Amino acid sequence: MSRFVVGLTGGIASGKSALTREFEALGVTVVDADVVAREVVEPGPVLSTIAERFGTHVLQPDGRLDRRALRELVFADEALRLALEAITHPAIRERLHQRCLAAEGPYVIAAIPLLTEAGGRGVYSWLDRIVVVDTPVEVQHARLMQRDGISTELADRMIAAQATRAQRLAIADDVVVNDGKVESLAASAETLDRRYRALSASKP
Repeated sequence: MSRFVVGLTGGIASGKSALTREFEALGVTVVDADVVAREVVEPGPVLSTIAERFGTHVLQPDGRLDRRALRELVFADEALRLALEAITHPAIRERLHQRCLAAEGPYVIAAIPLLTEAGGRGVYSWLDRIVVVDTPVEVQHARLMQRDGISTELADRMIAAQATRAQRLAIADDVVVNDGKVESLAASAETLDRRYRALSASKP
């Protein structure tokens, strides 16, 4: 069981996954909130609530979630996005916490893209440390369009729907600037790994 939990966050397309891979290469367990989020919307109680709130048109013929349809819906209307988060976030937080508690090693990384938006430590009180991956907005925008094959307008809406860089940096204990160089991320992960192992060892 891990003694120390580090929350890792950053804006969409900021390079969070690239940094978590560097931690994994160092033998650190990473629990990914995106993976947990996909699990909680598999057919079951949470998905049923989503269908009741947003309509069955957000479901595929096989009864599973049509992610693209739901994404386009909620990013066009902030009230709908907040309604979706109210349904999914409690279930995601609980499952994420349980996975972190069960992880082996001196510390565990909880990768939480919407950590700032959810309220930071006010909601995730069990985090011992928060590291933010920081990337300029224009770089996020270009990566998002290329990665997801979406329009510039949808990319704008997706970025605008998230916390600002300033808001994310305000909750950070540690900041990793992602300038696109893999070797830079690797060095940052190694530095932070030493820090987190030491902090875990000194935790009461």
